[in-house]
Amino acid sequence: MSLEPHDLLLVIDLQRDFCAGGSLAVPDADAVIPVINRLCQRFAHVVVTQDWHTAGHSSFASSHPGRTVYETMQAPYGPQTLWPDHCIQGTRGAEFHPDLRVTKAELIVRKGFHPAIDSYSGFFENDKSTPTGLASYLRERGFGRIFLAGLAYDYCVRFSAVDAVRSGFSAFVIEDASRAINLAGSVEATNAEFAALGVQRVSSSIFG
Repeated sequence: MSLEPHDLLLVIDLQRDFCAGGSLAVPDADAVIPVINRLCQRFAHVVVTQDWHTAGHSSFASSHPGRTVYETMQAPYGPQTLWPDHCIQGTRGAEFHPDLRVTKAELIVRKGFHPAIDSYSGFFENDKSTPTGLASYLRERGFGRIFLAGLAYDYCVRFSAVDAVRSGFSAFVIEDASRAINLAGSVEATNAEFAALGVQRVSSSIFG
């Protein structure tokens, strides 16, 4: 596949807490870092997202006495998975992985900083109505095709890809540059949603 001038690489949440040794480590997460570093050299335009939770965030199981990690509860905006405390603002776990090379990133989108609303997508909070401003930024700069990579395939990458399509962009998920958590069939559900919405699943090998 030939890259076009208005293609953009969107790197999702390559942070210490989601990588080996982190509080919410995604299996085999570190393996995507060299792939993403190579992609960052191929793309003229790169944007990254960063989970940026307040301490005691409502999505943390520790904020709900009697609840357990990975349990689902009903939040005002819908079902919410309860996570281990992770990516708390200003902590080491919220930092980007030290081996990630995103110095050419043109924008860092921080998400999940509203204490009462979780945020998987780089475009909207989990209430599906509070925007991050990313879509407007991409439109104003004339981007059309969004290529997504990072963590986790079945949560933040998934929600970002879906919202990219719903915001009028073409979305491509680079599978070998992503890794999944895989809770209760979440990978299968992700693949089905991608197929239904026209999100294309591709390999980094298509860029040569």
